[in-house]
Amino acid sequence: MEALSPTMEEGRLVKWLKNEGDAVKSGDSLAEVETDKAIMELVARGDGILRKRLVGEGESRPVGQLVGVIAAADENIDSLVASAGAASAAPAKPAEQAAPQASAQPAAAPAVAPSQEKPAAPVPPPPPPATQPQQLTASAGNGGPVRSSPLARRLASERGLDLSRVQGSGPSGRIIKRDIESAMAAEVAAQPAAARAAIRPASGADFEDISLTQIRKTIAKRLSESIGPIPTFYLTAEFDVSRVMEMRAAMLELGDEFKVSVNDVLMKAVATALAQHPEVNAHWLGDRIREHHRVHLGMAVATPDGLIVPVIFDADQKRMSEISAEAKELAKRARERKLKPEEYTGSTFSISNLGMFGIDQFTAIINPPEVAILAIGTAADVAVPAGDSFKVQKRIRVTMSCDHRAVDGAVGAAFLQTLRRLIENPLMMVF
Repeated sequence: MEALSPTMEEGRLVKWLKNEGDAVKSGDSLAEVETDKAIMELVARGDGILRKRLVGEGESRPVGQLVGVIAAADENIDSLVASAGAASAAPAKPAEQAAPQASAQPAAAPAVAPSQEKPAAPVPPPPPPATQPQQLTASAGNGGPVRSSPLARRLASERGLDLSRVQGSGPSGRIIKRDIESAMAAEVAAQPAAARAAIRPASGADFEDISLTQIRKTIAKRLSESIGPIPTFYLTAEFDVSRVMEMRAAMLELGDEFKVSVNDVLMKAVATALAQHPEVNAHWLGDRIREHHRVHLGMAVATPDGLIVPVIFDADQKRMSEISAEAKELAKRARERKLKPEEYTGSTFSISNLGMFGIDQFTAIINPPEVAILAIGTAADVAVPAGDSFKVQKRIRVTMSCDHRAVDGAVGAAFLQTLRRLIENPLMMVF
């Protein structure tokens, strides 16, 4: 079992791509393996014949344990098969203990599938089931423009909803505010229903145990490492994003190449603020704190199998349009489980946005060794005092989780002050 990601300790063999007796060459794809982050290919590291498949589909093995043997047709592999059987019967060992055993094979032994070389390109997962909410039918199937109100367009943009998939109920099929709200409600309601249908056994039993995927195991391990030993405190602030909305509208008038979401603007603001506060853009390493001089921004993406955090590298040096394009591509590939290991490792600070789900405020769990994470809620209209009366502002609430071992309250507050200045004056990020 090859280490196909930097944090992988075991892999689950999803599907064999070669049968016993097939001739293989170095670099041929042997099997699909589920790692802690994605489904990737296990490739042959030698020429010969796949003499023996030692692991069945759906079974897991720690890194370094034999999963198959490639050898010449007349070579004796009995000792390898016997040793692999003994290893699988014994209690699983940690990856760091299993790997030396695998590397201790004699030089004359047949070529063995597992290795510690560079992983192959990810294998595309099977297409998602075609279960879409009834409300999300295309209203412009003839290729014509989608008729919608300005408010509906803004709400759809904020929530990442494709207007061409929404049925309009206004005059002449025009999409209005209530259509966006109905589409989002139908989409959210359909997801739990589909999940319940997927896990309900045909036997009618009262329950069914679902085996953990590799990514879910990693999530459980990483988060238990975070919330327990890390002394965490939380700072909440509310920002006026009215000017962000105005800037987005002005950018849209310039063309699609300048189209950005509120989240894209917020990511640019966070990255810019981090460059000014290296004490927050840091890692806790036990006996020292490492302050980073480059800003690598992790963005939490929900997938059907769990949470993954792809990284936008040097985010403070990129334009909003570049961040927008990269974020969309990374999120898409994360949901398809096509990310490469180097695309979800190396973040120096992370953000998590649940605003598109209508969540006003929440707290996020720090992703160690990072020392903070920012949770972003939804943008809402709020009445604020203006002299003797009130005015309505579009405001957003954020909560920063801080590791008190590295970040003090005043340090976190200073970072949020800088972030406030950037968000409430977004033109500062343009020049």
